[in-house]
Amino acid sequence: MFQEIERKFLVNGDFKAEAFQATDIIQGYLSHGPTVRVRVRGDQGYLTIKGPVGATGLSRFEWEKEITKDEALALLQLAEPGRIEKTRYLVKNTDGIHTWEVDEFHGDNEGLVMAEIELHSEADTFDKPAWIGEEVTGDKRYYNSYLMKHPLLKPLTP
Repeated sequence: MFQEIERKFLVNGDFKAEAFQATDIIQGYLSHGPTVRVRVRGDQGYLTIKGPVGATGLSRFEWEKEITKDEALALLQLAEPGRIEKTRYLVKNTDGIHTWEVDEFHGDNEGLVMAEIELHSEADTFDKPAWIGEEVTGDKRYYNSYLMKHPLLKPLTP
């Protein structure tokens, strides 16, 4: 119920023709232990609390509450310095079960494109479109909270 299970990949091809929705997102972080995120996605706001990543790097506790856009904008004023700005595209997977969330980053992370697929269990299987590249699940360098503090304009460190 409060478990997020996802796999994350770099994108190395054209996916936009397959997208059925695109939404701009701005997000900031209030805390990193646990991670407390404030997000404006289109005309909605969200407050999300995430726990530490499990041993496999695939799952962790996640609680999310929809709030108004005005509430989210007010909370962003309390956030740590830095913002994540991106456009999220939704692409149906060919299995008809899963949906890819493809994030095209802007600002300091311009040029980074990542895709996530949320799963029902860690054992779930899914098709990978041709535009899916290297898997980066569990690699902290690709967590949004890390990218906020260490944008791609600065070299990634292992």
